[in-house]
Amino acid sequence: MHVHTRFSCDSTEEMDAYCVRAVQSGIGIVCFTEHIDYNPCDNGYNYYRAEEYFETVQNMRERYGGTLKILTGIEFSEPQLYTRELDALLRYPYDFVLGSIHFWVGDLFPSQMTRAGVSAEECFEKYWAAMRDMTACGHFDCIGHLDFPKRYYGCLRYDREMLTQILQTAVQGGLILELNTSSLRRGLPSMMPEDELLRLYRGCGGRYVTVGSDAHRAADLGADGDAARASLRSLGLTEVYFERRRMIRLP
Repeated sequence: MHVHTRFSCDSTEEMDAYCVRAVQSGIGIVCFTEHIDYNPCDNGYNYYRAEEYFETVQNMRERYGGTLKILTGIEFSEPQLYTRELDALLRYPYDFVLGSIHFWVGDLFPSQMTRAGVSAEECFEKYWAAMRDMTACGHFDCIGHLDFPKRYYGCLRYDREMLTQILQTAVQGGLILELNTSSLRRGLPSMMPEDELLRLYRGCGGRYVTVGSDAHRAADLGADGDAARASLRSLGLTEVYFERRRMIRLP
C-alpha cells in the first residue's frame, strides 16, 4: 500500500516491473502511491502527471488484472497546508490517500536538516506540531510513516501527552496508521512507527493499519512484510487496504 514509480520524482521504476515482481512473489495487491508535493523548494513540485498515471494503471490492470489487484493512490505531502490542491486532485478516482509530512523546518527535507545542524529536539518538536495540524485537517485516509524523522536522525523523541492527543484525533477522525518497513532497509532496528507508538495507538482506540514497503524500485516491493505482519499480530492490530476510499480488512 505504499509504492512509488516513475510518476514520483525520486523513482525511475516502471509500473510493469512492480507487477511482474508482485506476481512472482505472490503479492496479491499493489497500490501505486505517487508523491504529490506542493512545496516549491521540493524536486517533486508539479512533477506528477495524473492523466498519464491513470492511463498507465489501466494498461497494467488489463495486463495483470487476472492475477493482481492494482490500486491507485497518492502520498500527499502536508495536506494541512494544501487542502485546496488536495481537494482538486481528488476529482480523480483514487483508491487510497496517504497523508505525510516531508517538510516542516523551513523548506528543508530531514536529510538537509541534519546537514544544516538542526538538532533532533528542534526537529521532532516542530514535526509533532505539524503532525498535530495535519491530523486535525484530515482529507486523507492514512498517516504515512508516523515517526518519519527517526529515519534520518536515528533516534525518536516525542511527548507522550501530545502524541496521545494526535492519535486520539486521528482515531476520532477515522484516520489510521501505516506501518512502513523502509527504515529497516536503512539499517534502523525498527519500523515506522515502532512498537511503542503502535501500542499507544492501540490504547487510543486504533485498530487498523496498512503495511507499506515504501518501495522506489521493484526489488523492494513487499520488503520485510512478514516482520510487519508479525508485529501487528503481536499487538492485536488488523491489516487493511483501501479500495475506492473504503477500508477493507485483510483475512
